[in-house]
Amino acid sequence: MAAQVAVSALAGAGFELLFGDLLKMVLIVQKNNSQFKPSLERLQKMLEEMAPNVKRIESFNRELDQPKQLERLQGLMSDGKDLVQKCSKIHKYNCLKRPIYNKKLLKLEKGIRDHINIVLQFQEVADTKEILVKQNWTLVGVNNVSSGVKQLSNQVSSGVTQINDEIVKLRMTLSNGDRMDSSNSNIRLAGVCSPPLLKVDPVGFEIPLSELRIKLLKDETSQHIVISAPGGCGKTTLATALCQLEDVKDKFKSNIFFLNVPKLRNLMVIVKNIFQHKDRQLPDFQSEEDAVNHLERLFKQIGPDPVLLVLDDVWPGSESILHKLKFRLENYKILVTSRYEFPSFGSSYKLKPLNHADAVTFFQRIALPRDQQSYAPDQQTLEEMVKCCRGFPLVISVVGKSLCRKSAAEWRKRLRECSKAASILTEHEVLDCLQSTVEALNDNVVAKECFMDLGSFPEDQRIPATTLIDMWAELYNLDEDDAIANLHELSDRNLIEVLVTRKDANEDDGSYNEHFVTQHDLLRELAIRESNSKGIEHRKRVILEINENKIHEWLTEENELSIRAKLLSISTDETFSSSWPSMQAPEVEVLLLNFQTGKYSLPEFIEGMNKLKVLVLDNYGFVPAEVSNFPLLGSLSNLKRIRLEKVSIPSLFLTSMKWRKLEKMSLVMCNIGQAFNKSTNKISDAFPKLVDLTIDYCNDLEELPTGFCDLVLLRKLSITNCHKLLALPEDMGNLLDLEVLRLNSCIELTELPGTIGGLQKLQILDLSDCLSVTELPEQIGQLHNLRKLYMIECSSCELPSSVMNLFHLKEVIGDEETAMSWRRFKPCLPSLTIRVHKEINLNWLG
Repeated sequence: MAAQVAVSALAGAGFELLFGDLLKMVLIVQKNNSQFKPSLERLQKMLEEMAPNVKRIESFNRELDQPKQLERLQGLMSDGKDLVQKCSKIHKYNCLKRPIYNKKLLKLEKGIRDHINIVLQFQEVADTKEILVKQNWTLVGVNNVSSGVKQLSNQVSSGVTQINDEIVKLRMTLSNGDRMDSSNSNIRLAGVCSPPLLKVDPVGFEIPLSELRIKLLKDETSQHIVISAPGGCGKTTLATALCQLEDVKDKFKSNIFFLNVPKLRNLMVIVKNIFQHKDRQLPDFQSEEDAVNHLERLFKQIGPDPVLLVLDDVWPGSESILHKLKFRLENYKILVTSRYEFPSFGSSYKLKPLNHADAVTFFQRIALPRDQQSYAPDQQTLEEMVKCCRGFPLVISVVGKSLCRKSAAEWRKRLRECSKAASILTEHEVLDCLQSTVEALNDNVVAKECFMDLGSFPEDQRIPATTLIDMWAELYNLDEDDAIANLHELSDRNLIEVLVTRKDANEDDGSYNEHFVTQHDLLRELAIRESNSKGIEHRKRVILEINENKIHEWLTEENELSIRAKLLSISTDETFSSSWPSMQAPEVEVLLLNFQTGKYSLPEFIEGMNKLKVLVLDNYGFVPAEVSNFPLLGSLSNLKRIRLEKVSIPSLFLTSMKWRKLEKMSLVMCNIGQAFNKSTNKISDAFPKLVDLTIDYCNDLEELPTGFCDLVLLRKLSITNCHKLLALPEDMGNLLDLEVLRLNSCIELTELPGTIGGLQKLQILDLSDCLSVTELPEQIGQLHNLRKLYMIECSSCELPSSVMNLFHLKEVIGDEETAMSWRRFKPCLPSLTIRVHKEINLNWLG
């Protein structure tokens, strides 16, 4: 009722009408969208509180000598209405955009409140002036008081200037789309179909870029373009660079869709990705034809801007997909990259290898850093080495990196090896050339094995770095730091690329939850080729792909497969019926199950994997999958690490479930409402050795289970992006061994329990984006071993005086306002460094 009164009270014109429209939109969306309900309720409450002041602002608008103040505020109202409307279109399973938009809603609330308050201060100044004029003051008195009023007015003006700056920043934030931070990789991880950003400007692509630019922008006859070249020639880099050209972005705006089309990809998945990218409700497609019809209607709706569909790395078996995506629409173009030409689809643009001059320039950039400390070969050796790469950017990148800071002897040895290749490289010979670079890892045999393991993951999928660290730690008996060192070794040699999705992610903390790995498909093929060089019974790793329920001949019912591998990877597509063949794999220590179906049954042969230490169950579909046969995991008596992604988890406490040796558990984008239910067992009895727990993007987590704080061996606890988590247990202080506590982006968490002061071993605390925490408990000052504190976007959080006792605190990372709050305590904490987090928004994940 109060909301209706507020809306009717604002049924005026101009500023009042805009304010009323925003409130109406908030009420409508709040009624139909539960995922943003808390943030929208706060926004509604603020608007209702401010409603009486809006009429006052409108009435003295003409008297203020600051017309731009209301213009900016009106613009903010308009942007706010658009933002709320966007929230109504975000799918409930889009876990990645939800925190971004929640943060924007809270910033909108603060921005409107602050700006209205500062404008009201101007009214108070105006009222004071009016009183003075009506009174019969002496000239001197009037002058003195007027001087004071002028001073007050100047102070208010200064405040308004600051607020205006914030308004400008806020409006930019609200209009920036769905963005996540990236780190030094400069790789965009924004929308599902957003083109990536290039780390550096490509070398030697000036002419291809110019010619393709004309085809896209001016040649109306080139509706369908195929960039063809052998693998490793730079097709994806060229397509990416093309999408970054300013006039291309100006023409196609937000309608550039960049999708990988690997062997496992089908048309339904492509269409679903595009719908998810545009925040549209995902229809229940009945067939491929139905999906295509929906996509054509969507492309018609998102006009009048032209549409550019980029399909990267298309294989011959996917040619039918290309033809089905041909729509008779104006200003609609398709750009394809492939090792094949597809002459029946469209005009072909053959990308040539780099010419010698460009190849030398690129090779020098990679192999010869300007630190003047590494060996620089003579010009003849350099020229010969570049010739061996035959102008293939991928080969230049990998070979060049492998020679960076190497000795003269190593250069001569590699030159002899590479010179054996033919003058014109076929795809097989490209792999051979890359193989010589992998062989250079012989001085680090474990790193070479780690490279081979990368072929175990689906093509063109980002691999969580923590998954690799877990695998390698157990497969090769490494501590995590050594596993991380191998990750960097592969990255340093350009055999993988490491992406970071959060700018303030700090490797010094030992956290790699925000790090992901990608790999060129040729390098993945090389890893698979090497892994498959022996008979299946003798392989160290077995990699199986099951498409359209076609079981490999090894796995026929008549021929039960027995393998001795330590790593088993099974990837299935969205048609998989969970009809598993018979298999014996008693030596497997790492099992990777990659799938895409909404329902998935664990294979019964898991029961015989007595040596299994690491299990990764990763759903690449769109919604959390229902998993059956879950109790089979209870037989895995040696399981130490488990990662479940996008899974609806049944109870972890079934009587048959035994997690006696489990040390690390990661639950990502899972439905976990039932995970800790249906048991009279204590959680500490079920997980007696658990030391590391990650719960990320689990949006049905509202509270931690009873007895959670009896997990007294926990050293790392990360509960992040869980937007419904309201409170932490009161007995948090029982976790006496806890060293790292991450709570970032738990936006509904309102406070930390006072018992947190009992965490005497806590060294790292992350409260970034805990937007509802308004104060830290007094007991925070008892954390005498705390050395790093993250408080980004925590400007509304008050600091108690007890923080002066945090003598071992070395670093606080926060936003500008939070940093100002901490500077007050700097004299008491001389060793403290206060670092301001500069948010760099780049257009991701989903």
